[in-house]
Amino acid sequence: MKADAIVFIHGGQHDARCWDPTLLALRELSSTPLLAVNLPGRNGEPGNLSSLTIAECVHSVLKQIREARLQGKLMLVGHSMAGISMPALAAELTEANLHSMVFISCCIPKEGYSVVESLDPPMAPIAKFAAKYLKTFPPLPKAFASWVFGNGMTRQQKQFLATTLCRETTTITREKVSRINMPQCPRHWILLERDRAISPSRQREFINNLGDVSSIESVDGCHDIMIAEPKLLAERLTRISKT
Repeated sequence: MKADAIVFIHGGQHDARCWDPTLLALRELSSTPLLAVNLPGRNGEPGNLSSLTIAECVHSVLKQIREARLQGKLMLVGHSMAGISMPALAAELTEANLHSMVFISCCIPKEGYSVVESLDPPMAPIAKFAAKYLKTFPPLPKAFASWVFGNGMTRQQKQFLATTLCRETTTITREKVSRINMPQCPRHWILLERDRAISPSRQREFINNLGDVSSIESVDGCHDIMIAEPKLLAERLTRISKT
């Protein structure tokens, strides 16, 4: 059964613009409606980063879905820290309105744990420091962001990556996560083999934390695969959207 629309949820320190290269590639392959959302406090979407909650993220995404008038079975695609909000979003949408969920190198803490308790270096010490001392965290320095998110990117892609970086909340990184109400729709995982932000071994732990994963596809790519290899990612997503 084909997905009627695809919704994209960005990760930490990013906004919806990070999906632009992949959306462009997808539109060359399919006429399926596409929506890349901005989480609150980013790129004009209202929200207070200093007190942001997962529930507020979900409310914002639901509003954007309604405003876009998307109907039918939705395929949700999340990247990185979207792993803590996408299951809650799916619970609100309910199984009847979902085609599938696609997790791209997502952070999936154990039930009842938080993001800051779940990461490895180099991101773990950064996240822990920010969560302890800061209400919001500025964009990572461009050189470090290129190293941790964009290893293997072209110079032009790294320049584009830098334009998508934004200030991040620390409140949801401390929030305890629950997936008890996550519906039983197909769950797919795209495992990034060259990811420096969330290592392949940590991704496999997160897959186990998520459970009931329908498929795992390994890709030789960096953390921001949607910028580095948009055509490759678009092909994978198109295939999943048609199953």
